[in-house]
Amino acid sequence: MSAVEALGAFIPGPRLARPGAPAGPLAGLTFAVKDVMDVAGTSTGNGHPDWLTTHPPAARSAVAVDRLLDAGASLAGKTIADELCYSLTGENVHYGTPLNPAAPDRVPGGSSSGSASATAGSVVDFALGTDCGGSVRVPSSYCGLFGMRPTHGRIPLEGVAPFAPSFDCVGWFARDAGLLERVGRVLLADAAPAPLLTRLLAPREAFAMLSPEAAAALAPALRLAQETIAPGAEIALAPDGLDAWSATFRTLQAAEIWASVGPWIEAVRPAFGPGVKERFDAARTISPSAVEVACAHRAAIRARLDDLLQPGTAFLMPTVPRPAPLRGMATAQVEVVTRHLAMNLLCIAGLGGLPQVSLPLARLEGVPFGLSLVGPAGSDTALLSAAVALAGG
Repeated sequence: MSAVEALGAFIPGPRLARPGAPAGPLAGLTFAVKDVMDVAGTSTGNGHPDWLTTHPPAARSAVAVDRLLDAGASLAGKTIADELCYSLTGENVHYGTPLNPAAPDRVPGGSSSGSASATAGSVVDFALGTDCGGSVRVPSSYCGLFGMRPTHGRIPLEGVAPFAPSFDCVGWFARDAGLLERVGRVLLADAAPAPLLTRLLAPREAFAMLSPEAAAALAPALRLAQETIAPGAEIALAPDGLDAWSATFRTLQAAEIWASVGPWIEAVRPAFGPGVKERFDAARTISPSAVEVACAHRAAIRARLDDLLQPGTAFLMPTVPRPAPLRGMATAQVEVVTRHLAMNLLCIAGLGGLPQVSLPLARLEGVPFGLSLVGPAGSDTALLSAAVALAGG
């Protein structure tokens, strides 16, 4: 078995490849694409064989894919995603679990699991994923990668399988911060000088979720950020608690997901794996009244975030509370121990439509453990520039 096959990162069948333009800012580089994005002339699988067989070949490639090809990067293949993206582990009952090269006995994180695996395994220079609830940020932390979730709406979603439109973002992975920034400049279509971050805020509730060992693991990276980027201060972020914020996120996300893919599920009746099936079953039951309450709460949360995240300010916080769980853990344990706690942190950027960059600056239990910067809407290039500075150029 070749090293590429051992990763299990790419979708079954012949590798899908497309050459990039002969010149451009990314010329000579290779990238992979999560199999939720269209590549002209091929069908998108969206992590499920039934989706693949019920959807025709795309007439056009996704906007993000075209931007990278036009910039000179060459497509090296499409990567496995979690089933219809509704998971954070990277385990797919139909296609298997891509290897986490940084921690082979642990999951890679989902739903952009294949893209993270291919990047961490050095098969490609960088890769595209999508991030709704944390599907770039989680694999970044688990696999020891730099990963970016941009401001909601900054990168067009044309050619991306529908999921939860008010949260969905095209994101990307790289093994070094400099390349993460170069790719971001292309995807964001932004060549303007990056503004500087001048103040870092550490949300008290986020760090309260950490074990003493996790807090100690992040402490050197926190000091580095405050010495390199800007002074820091501890703040109280969520007066009503991050559990309440996460519940609002889950309600709105589930309602949008069912609106997007529910009709297909009811028509096709696909089989889903454990955890994914239960989430879709719950999504179908979200009531309009629950959505109305959640929308009002999201508006209040956004007002709170806007008040704290003034221009030049960013949150400094753990990407997730724990390192990657072991492969094959019981579904109930993953839901309680990993997914629920992670969503308390991941929901912050999602509810605010904010950019977030995860940096592999710590290790815990001998495996990667990410630190994040979350900035105000539109501060994408400032976060990318800060990531380069923190990584030492």
